[in-house]
Amino acid sequence: MSLTHIADLTSIFAGAAAPARGAQLGQVIPASIVAVLIVAAVAWLSVRHRRGTFRALGNAGSRAEEASGQAGWATLPGLVATVSLLVAAFGFYWDVSWHIDRGRDPGPFSNPAHFFIIFGLAGIALAGWTACLLGTGRPTRTSFRIGRSWHAPVGGLLLFLCGAIALAGFPLDDVWHTLFGQDVTLWGPTHIQMIGGASLATLAMWALFEEGRREGAKRPRGRLVGWLVRNQDVLLGGAALLGLSTLQGEFDYGVPQFRQLYQPAMIMLAASIALVAVRIRGRRGSALGAALFFLTVRGVLTLLIGPILGRTTLHFPLYLVEAGLIELVALRVSTERQITFGVSCGAAIGTIGLGAEWGWSHVWMPLPWPASLFPEGALLGLLAALAGGVLGGTLGRALSPNNTPRQRSPRLLAAAAWIGVFAVISLPLPMKAHTNYRATVSLAPEHGIATGWVRGTVHLHPADAALHANWFNVTSWQGAGSGSGGLVIAPLERLGDGTYRTTRRFPVYGQWKSLLRLHDGSSMQAVPIYLPADRAIPAPEVPPFGHFQRAFEPDKRILQREAVGGSAGLEWVAYGLLACLGVVWVACLAWVIRRLDGGAASTQAKVPRAVAA
Repeated sequence: MSLTHIADLTSIFAGAAAPARGAQLGQVIPASIVAVLIVAAVAWLSVRHRRGTFRALGNAGSRAEEASGQAGWATLPGLVATVSLLVAAFGFYWDVSWHIDRGRDPGPFSNPAHFFIIFGLAGIALAGWTACLLGTGRPTRTSFRIGRSWHAPVGGLLLFLCGAIALAGFPLDDVWHTLFGQDVTLWGPTHIQMIGGASLATLAMWALFEEGRREGAKRPRGRLVGWLVRNQDVLLGGAALLGLSTLQGEFDYGVPQFRQLYQPAMIMLAASIALVAVRIRGRRGSALGAALFFLTVRGVLTLLIGPILGRTTLHFPLYLVEAGLIELVALRVSTERQITFGVSCGAAIGTIGLGAEWGWSHVWMPLPWPASLFPEGALLGLLAALAGGVLGGTLGRALSPNNTPRQRSPRLLAAAAWIGVFAVISLPLPMKAHTNYRATVSLAPEHGIATGWVRGTVHLHPADAALHANWFNVTSWQGAGSGSGGLVIAPLERLGDGTYRTTRRFPVYGQWKSLLRLHDGSSMQAVPIYLPADRAIPAPEVPPFGHFQRAFEPDKRILQREAVGGSAGLEWVAYGLLACLGVVWVACLAWVIRRLDGGAASTQAKVPRAVAA
């Protein structure tokens, strides 16, 4: 029996109708008891370790140090974090595909992907705590004093913080669903809390490994371990690229609920930060190696989630051209001039690299980038790449060995880069909907009326409403419960003035939800074609008449049909707290970077101050 069949049976036994809000007490109470017992067990073992009566953890760290030749307090937690991040990533992408294909969960523990997410996030927090618990043994240039004779690596502290915050997002997510309904979107506040914590954990793990290397290294044992140690920066850079690419998930699957401007900007930001940093810290070819590692992991996830588990196909950016550009820049600009190198790479990535990703979107992405995305997409992508280049240069400088020359950066340059990142995030955020637009839709059955599959012809009012659209299609999703598939995107081809026809058939039966989506500039609106009745919300059926005219409405209102209830003021408070959490993340990451940078040997050579570009 396949995992897909097991998952389907799980949802069947959980109940016929999935609730539209949070979990019932019968699920919350046992889960809370288990969580309390696990935390108590970890706390008890931690006290015993610090008192010297529990030696298993210290012995495991010593064995990890003997095998890797690097500090055990970095190697052992780093290994746990690596496995945990891979488990969490698999669970995350499986969960996104689950919701796209099947809709909301019958309960938080009826979705098998959630267990991978929970174990992965818990493992990240445990890895960080293990690094702090083992401690550095003595004060180092970067360690932080917790107590008497207890000094923790700052990378371990950041890793624990990221994991703990991300793990706390899981029960808070159920609280959010109880208050506001099950918003099936990647960018809900608690979802960003979990995704953001796990994503930043990759950078924390990189910092932890660098702290361990600075305390001295010996020859590792075995060919495999030796290869991993020699290439750890390539692997860590690829992991950082994976982490920084997670929030692109809705675009990767083809059901984004925010403006398309975000996709090129986020790709440029991820590429410039991670690939610039790995090329500064690594050797020649390390940027290409990190991009190949990213493509390998994401390719494996695509195969696992798509053909093997039978879910919607996961797409991904290319990043190879950006990596190649960084390698070319390194031939002309020394990586020891970290900030200048970062700005130069950002300029190349934000122009040529952006063009390459535009072409890739027409080869592989479910929603290709149209000409109407520019010039805004080009300008925002360039800004993201330049800001990311500065941050990547700063990160690479901090991760460099003690004896590496460090280029001083102009005052407030890093702050300006963070302001650039804030602009990239906030500028595309405002959205509106043209509710005065209307669509006349005619549905023609495919191979007989009984199949439930149709083709559509659409006439828009006004006729030019979709002339400069980012996307204009019929999206059918959450139909896996109807016996076939889970996501269908049917583009519309123009026949004449205001008249369009779908290029493929789409379903209008069972649990499918089919809607006509139009995204133009800052407006996102949709027309429901078919929506099933849902007693749990409650919501009536929107029937698929053969010929009808309906008004457009806000896109999110249909995509997040279950998101009902709760006060708008409370929702703003939740997003405000998320913004504060983002500030905490940035502050902690900046503190760790500054600690690593300042912990370098004071006798190192200095490179002249960078010229602001």
